[in-house]
Amino acid sequence: MARGAADATRVLLVDDQESFRGAVRDVIAAIPGFVLVGEAASGEEAVAAVESLSPGLVLMDVRMPGMGGAQATREIVNRYPGVVVILMSIDAAEALPDTVHACGAAAFLRKQDLRPGALRDLWEMQREAQERGALADEPGCSSRPDEPRR
Repeated sequence: MARGAADATRVLLVDDQESFRGAVRDVIAAIPGFVLVGEAASGEEAVAAVESLSPGLVLMDVRMPGMGGAQATREIVNRYPGVVVILMSIDAAEALPDTVHACGAAAFLRKQDLRPGALRDLWEMQREAQERGALADEPGCSSRPDEPRR
C-alpha cells in the first residue's frame, strides 16, 4: 500500500560519528515511507530533537560522549511513550552493560546488520505491537535486546 507524505515514518538519527550517520542516511532513503527529519550527535541533542521534531522512530547509538544512548532512550520513552527507539551498537547485545538492557528501547540492532529490510521489519513489528497495546505496560528492552520487545 502506498503511503503519502503525511503517513511517512519520521526518523531521528543519533550517532556521534558523522561517517556512520552518512551511511544510515542512505539506508533510510532506501526505505519507502521513511523520512529523515533530523540528526543528533549526543544523547542531550537527541532528547531536545525528539521534542522539536516529533519523530516516530529514533535510531540511537549506545555509546556516545556525554549522555549515552541508554540514558537518552530512558528519558525519551518516559517523556514520549509513543516514540519507538531502536538502539544500535557495533558490539553484540551480550557485551553491553545491563543499563542498556533496561533502558526502554524497543529493540537492538547491531550496526553491521543495519539494512533497509531489517530496519523496516523492526519498525513494522513495533508499530503492530503498539497498535495492539502490547508495549503500553512493558518498560525496558526485551530480555534479549537483539530481538524486538513484545
